[in-house]
Amino acid sequence: MIYAANFKTNHTRQSTKEYLQHLESFLLSQPSSVECFVFPPLTALDRFQTKRTIIGVQNAYPIQNGSVTGEVGVEQLNEYGIKSIIIGHSERREILGETQEEIVKKYNFFKEHGFRIIYCIGEPLEIRKEGSLQKFLSSQLQGITLDYEKLIVAYEPIWAIGSGQSANTDTIKETHDMIRQMIGNTPLLYGGSVKPENIKEIMNIESVDGVLVGSASLKVETFQQIIVNSL
Repeated sequence: MIYAANFKTNHTRQSTKEYLQHLESFLLSQPSSVECFVFPPLTALDRFQTKRTIIGVQNAYPIQNGSVTGEVGVEQLNEYGIKSIIIGHSERREILGETQEEIVKKYNFFKEHGFRIIYCIGEPLEIRKEGSLQKFLSSQLQGITLDYEKLIVAYEPIWAIGSGQSANTDTIKETHDMIRQMIGNTPLLYGGSVKPENIKEIMNIESVDGVLVGSASLKVETFQQIIVNSL
Protein backbone atom coordinates (compact mmCIF):
# COMPACT_ATOMS: atom_id res chain seq x y z
CA MET A 1 0.00 0.00 0.00
CA ILE A 2 1.10 3.54 -0.78
CA TYR A 3 0.92 6.39 1.75
CA ALA A 4 1.81 9.87 0.51
CA ALA A 5 2.02 12.97 2.71
CA ASN A 6 1.56 16.31 0.94
CA PHE A 7 2.67 19.12 3.24
CA LYS A 8 1.54 21.85 0.80
CA THR A 9 2.72 25.24 2.21
CA ASN A 10 3.54 23.89 5.65
CA HIS A 11 6.69 22.90 7.57
CA THR A 12 10.24 24.22 7.54
CA ARG A 13 13.50 22.41 6.89
CA GLN A 14 14.01 21.83 10.60
CA SER A 15 10.48 20.59 11.29
CA THR A 16 10.65 18.37 8.19
CA LYS A 17 13.92 16.88 9.44
CA GLU A 18 12.35 16.12 12.82
CA TYR A 19 9.23 14.72 11.15
CA LEU A 20 11.29 12.37 8.98
CA GLN A 21 13.35 11.16 11.93
CA HIS A 22 10.17 10.11 13.73
CA LEU A 23 8.63 8.64 10.58
CA GLU A 24 11.74 6.66 9.66
CA SER A 25 11.96 5.12 13.11
CA PHE A 26 8.30 4.16 12.87
CA LEU A 27 8.52 2.74 9.34
CA LEU A 28 11.42 0.45 10.21
CA SER A 29 8.95 -1.58 12.28
CA GLN A 30 6.30 -1.68 9.56
CA PRO A 31 5.77 -4.32 6.85
CA SER A 32 7.80 -3.95 3.64
CA SER A 33 4.50 -3.61 1.77
CA VAL A 34 4.15 -0.08 3.24
CA GLU A 35 5.53 2.40 0.68
CA CYS A 36 5.72 5.94 2.01
CA PHE A 37 6.21 9.28 0.22
CA VAL A 38 6.66 12.71 1.81
CA PHE A 39 6.31 15.91 -0.24
CA PRO A 40 7.64 18.92 1.72
CA PRO A 41 7.66 22.50 0.39
CA LEU A 42 10.67 23.32 -1.78
CA THR A 43 12.32 25.44 0.92
CA ALA A 44 12.31 22.45 3.28
CA LEU A 45 14.34 20.17 0.99
CA ASP A 46 17.66 18.85 2.19
CA ARG A 47 19.83 15.76 1.80
CA PHE A 48 17.67 13.79 4.20
CA GLN A 49 19.03 10.33 4.96
CA THR A 50 16.03 8.01 4.68
CA LYS A 51 15.71 4.29 4.08
CA ARG A 52 11.95 3.80 4.00
CA THR A 53 10.68 7.27 3.07
CA ILE A 54 10.72 8.58 -0.51
CA ILE A 55 11.13 12.37 -0.60
CA GLY A 56 9.50 14.21 -3.49
CA VAL A 57 8.45 17.68 -4.60
CA GLN A 58 4.98 19.15 -4.90
CA ASN A 59 5.91 20.98 -8.09
CA ALA A 60 8.81 21.85 -10.39
CA TYR A 61 9.25 23.48 -13.79
CA PRO A 62 9.87 21.25 -16.83
CA ILE A 63 13.41 22.42 -17.44
CA GLN A 64 16.94 21.31 -16.61
CA ASN A 65 17.97 24.87 -15.76
CA GLY A 66 17.46 28.26 -17.36
CA SER A 67 15.85 31.70 -17.16
CA VAL A 68 12.52 31.01 -15.47
CA THR A 69 12.26 33.34 -12.49
CA GLY A 70 10.88 31.82 -9.32
CA GLU A 71 10.92 28.22 -10.55
CA VAL A 72 12.97 25.11 -9.78
CA GLY A 73 14.32 22.69 -12.40
CA VAL A 74 15.90 19.26 -12.49
CA GLU A 75 19.38 20.61 -11.80
CA GLN A 76 18.26 21.87 -8.39
CA LEU A 77 16.32 18.67 -7.61
CA ASN A 78 19.34 16.54 -8.48
CA GLU A 79 21.30 18.24 -5.70
CA TYR A 80 18.93 16.61 -3.20
CA GLY A 81 18.47 13.33 -5.05
CA ILE A 82 14.80 14.05 -5.72
CA LYS A 83 13.15 11.73 -8.27
CA SER A 84 9.46 11.98 -7.33
CA ILE A 85 6.90 14.69 -8.06
CA ILE A 86 3.19 15.51 -7.78
CA ILE A 87 1.65 16.74 -11.04
CA GLY A 88 -1.88 17.98 -11.76
CA HIS A 89 -2.99 18.70 -8.19
CA SER A 90 -6.35 20.51 -8.15
CA GLU A 91 -4.91 23.47 -6.24
CA ARG A 92 -2.46 24.10 -9.05
CA ARG A 93 -5.19 23.65 -11.64
CA GLU A 94 -7.75 25.81 -9.82
CA ILE A 95 -5.70 28.43 -7.97
CA LEU A 96 -2.64 28.77 -10.22
CA GLY A 97 -4.44 28.17 -13.50
CA GLU A 98 -2.37 25.29 -14.85
CA THR A 99 -3.98 24.08 -18.08
CA GLN A 100 -4.12 20.48 -19.24
CA GLU A 101 -1.67 21.39 -22.00
CA GLU A 102 0.83 22.71 -19.43
CA ILE A 103 0.30 19.71 -17.18
CA VAL A 104 0.90 17.27 -20.06
CA LYS A 105 4.11 19.11 -20.96
CA LYS A 106 5.28 18.85 -17.34
CA TYR A 107 4.27 15.18 -17.15
CA ASN A 108 6.14 14.25 -20.33
CA PHE A 109 9.26 16.10 -19.22
CA PHE A 110 9.49 14.42 -15.83
CA LYS A 111 8.56 11.06 -17.34
CA GLU A 112 11.53 11.41 -19.71
CA HIS A 113 13.72 12.09 -16.68
CA GLY A 114 12.55 8.91 -14.94
CA PHE A 115 10.62 10.50 -12.06
CA ARG A 116 8.03 8.68 -9.97
CA ILE A 117 4.91 10.73 -10.73
CA ILE A 118 1.79 11.03 -8.60
CA TYR A 119 -0.69 12.41 -11.12
CA CYS A 120 -3.82 13.96 -9.64
CA ILE A 121 -7.33 14.08 -11.05
CA GLY A 122 -10.59 15.15 -9.43
CA GLU A 123 -13.83 17.03 -9.93
CA PRO A 124 -15.63 20.00 -8.36
CA LEU A 125 -19.04 19.26 -6.86
CA GLU A 126 -20.97 20.85 -9.73
CA ILE A 127 -19.48 18.38 -12.22
CA ARG A 128 -20.64 15.45 -10.11
CA LYS A 129 -24.11 16.98 -9.79
CA GLU A 130 -24.29 17.52 -13.55
CA GLY A 131 -23.59 13.85 -14.19
CA SER A 132 -20.58 14.57 -16.40
CA LEU A 133 -17.99 13.00 -14.09
CA GLN A 134 -16.59 10.41 -16.49
CA LYS A 135 -16.12 12.96 -19.29
CA PHE A 136 -14.44 15.39 -16.88
CA LEU A 137 -12.01 12.87 -15.40
CA SER A 138 -11.24 11.51 -18.85
CA SER A 139 -10.31 15.03 -19.99
CA GLN A 140 -7.80 15.25 -17.14
CA LEU A 141 -6.13 12.08 -18.41
CA GLN A 142 -5.96 13.33 -21.98
CA GLY A 143 -2.37 13.35 -23.25
CA ILE A 144 -1.06 11.35 -20.27
CA THR A 145 0.88 8.17 -21.09
CA LEU A 146 -0.88 5.71 -18.79
CA ASP A 147 1.49 2.79 -19.33
CA TYR A 148 4.43 4.64 -17.75
CA GLU A 149 5.80 2.19 -15.19
CA LYS A 150 6.54 4.90 -12.60
CA LEU A 151 3.07 6.47 -12.71
CA ILE A 152 0.71 6.59 -9.72
CA VAL A 153 -2.74 8.16 -10.22
CA ALA A 154 -4.43 9.93 -7.29
CA TYR A 155 -8.17 10.65 -7.33
CA GLU A 156 -9.05 13.65 -5.16
CA PRO A 157 -12.61 15.01 -5.33
CA ILE A 158 -12.07 18.76 -5.02
CA TRP A 159 -15.12 19.14 -2.81
CA ALA A 160 -13.55 16.82 -0.21
CA ILE A 161 -10.05 18.34 -0.05
CA GLY A 162 -9.50 20.09 3.27
CA SER A 163 -13.22 20.10 3.99
CA GLY A 164 -13.11 17.45 6.68
CA GLN A 165 -15.75 15.59 4.67
CA SER A 166 -14.43 12.57 2.80
CA ALA A 167 -16.43 10.99 0.02
CA ASN A 168 -18.38 8.00 1.36
CA THR A 169 -17.17 4.50 0.54
CA ASP A 170 -19.83 3.90 -2.12
CA THR A 171 -18.82 7.09 -3.92
CA ILE A 172 -15.12 6.24 -3.72
CA LYS A 173 -15.69 2.69 -4.96
CA GLU A 174 -17.90 3.78 -7.84
CA THR A 175 -15.47 6.48 -8.95
CA HIS A 176 -12.35 4.36 -8.51
CA ASP A 177 -13.96 1.55 -10.51
CA MET A 178 -14.66 4.07 -13.28
CA ILE A 179 -11.08 5.36 -13.22
CA ARG A 180 -9.73 1.79 -13.12
CA GLN A 181 -11.37 1.18 -16.50
CA MET A 182 -9.37 4.13 -17.86
CA ILE A 183 -5.95 3.45 -16.31
CA GLY A 184 -5.73 -0.33 -16.10
CA ASN A 185 -3.41 -1.68 -13.41
CA THR A 186 -1.70 1.63 -12.61
CA PRO A 187 -1.68 2.20 -8.81
CA LEU A 188 -4.67 4.34 -7.79
CA LEU A 189 -4.74 6.44 -4.61
CA TYR A 190 -7.62 8.22 -2.91
CA GLY A 191 -7.21 11.70 -1.43
CA GLY A 192 -9.65 14.05 0.25
CA SER A 193 -9.96 14.46 4.03
CA VAL A 194 -8.28 11.12 4.75
CA LYS A 195 -7.80 10.66 8.51
CA PRO A 196 -7.22 7.90 11.07
CA GLU A 197 -10.96 7.55 11.67
CA ASN A 198 -11.85 6.71 8.04
CA ILE A 199 -8.67 5.11 6.67
CA LYS A 200 -9.70 1.52 7.35
CA GLU A 201 -12.94 1.71 5.38
CA ILE A 202 -11.18 3.54 2.54
CA MET A 203 -8.37 0.98 2.32
CA ASN A 204 -10.90 -1.87 2.38
CA ILE A 205 -12.16 -0.73 -1.04
CA GLU A 206 -10.68 -3.13 -3.58
CA SER A 207 -9.77 -0.45 -6.15
CA VAL A 208 -7.87 1.70 -3.62
CA ASP A 209 -4.10 1.09 -3.63
CA GLY A 210 -3.24 3.79 -1.11
CA VAL A 211 -3.90 7.38 -0.06
CA LEU A 212 -2.62 10.90 -0.69
CA VAL A 213 -2.96 12.75 2.61
CA GLY A 214 -2.95 16.52 3.10
CA SER A 215 -3.92 18.13 6.42
CA ALA A 216 -3.84 14.88 8.39
CA SER A 217 -0.22 14.30 7.36
CA LEU A 218 1.12 17.50 8.94
CA LYS A 219 1.55 15.89 12.35
CA VAL A 220 3.74 12.82 12.10
CA GLU A 221 1.80 11.08 14.88
CA THR A 222 -1.45 11.42 12.92
CA PHE A 223 0.14 10.23 9.68
CA GLN A 224 1.61 7.22 11.49
CA GLN A 225 -1.80 6.47 13.00
CA ILE A 226 -3.30 6.47 9.51
CA ILE A 227 -0.80 3.78 8.52
CA VAL A 228 -1.39 1.75 11.69
CA ASN A 229 -5.19 1.92 11.42
CA SER A 230 -5.12 0.81 7.79
CA LEU A 231 -3.18 -2.43 8.35
